[in-house]
Amino acid sequence: MYNLNNLSIVIVTFLTDKKTLLNCLQSINKNVKIIIVENSKKFKYLNFFSKKFKNLEIYCTGKNLGYGGGNNFGLKKVSTDFALILNPDATLDRSFLRNVNLLLYNKSFSLIGCELLKNRGFATGGFFDSKKNNLFKKNFFSIKREKLTKVDWVTGSSMLLNLKKLKNKNIFDEKFFLYFEEFDFCKFLKDTKQNVYLSKLLKVNHLGFKSSSLDISNFKVEAEKLRNWHWMWSFFYFYKKNYNFFYAIFKTINKLFTSIIKLIFYLILFDKVNFNKYLYRFLGLGSSMIGLKSFYRGKYFN
Repeated sequence: MYNLNNLSIVIVTFLTDKKTLLNCLQSINKNVKIIIVENSKKFKYLNFFSKKFKNLEIYCTGKNLGYGGGNNFGLKKVSTDFALILNPDATLDRSFLRNVNLLLYNKSFSLIGCELLKNRGFATGGFFDSKKNNLFKKNFFSIKREKLTKVDWVTGSSMLLNLKKLKNKNIFDEKFFLYFEEFDFCKFLKDTKQNVYLSKLLKVNHLGFKSSSLDISNFKVEAEKLRNWHWMWSFFYFYKKNYNFFYAIFKTINKLFTSIIKLIFYLILFDKVNFNKYLYRFLGLGSSMIGLKSFYRGKYFN
């Protein structure tokens, strides 16, 4: 019989503030093993969290491995059959773990994605076929879905993994640093005919973009540069890897020209915020197009 003793939760942090992480951990049952992977050399609140949560293990990677690398690191520490990848800026609904216990009886899944409480209007799962995906998104909030809905992909803030189906715990391509890692993994599962589901029973609150925080005046500016650069780098790399180079060009050429036009437009307006946004999108996409690695880390994210 499956129970919560057969589940581990992996949480990758990077300078996550104390309150955000505390809220996350307090939403988790004390019988569930939690593994925190701090993507840096030192975990600032080690003593506080170690004393407060006896079901917690904390590891430091020594450097920022990104979302995929950090989760790969954590999954190698897991000894249970099932693992939940959870962002530190997410909290579990009260019924979450009880419902997980019910779903663990379904041996066919490799991956189950979760849904958001207070959803901001977007689907947390979908399909790689654009027509099928658009129809699914359009009807996402109106159709009556089963406990499990078979999909092609799910979002990565909270994902339940069946490790018995996944012999290799390096499940994420570490060439990605930020964004598209979960879509790439889902594409692998689809191509290898494994089952990906979205569950309406597994609900989380997700703050979004609160996984790391520094009390520095220009931290948010540097974080936005990082996000824009890696969003475009990963976008191109995902399509190049999973389809081909020319299809990736087709999917992104409009974004390249849009970035150039808006760069000039915001330069004329002396709008530094939007100028930086499209500058770093252009630089990230251009780097990916010419085959450079996802090297950009900015000022605070090494």
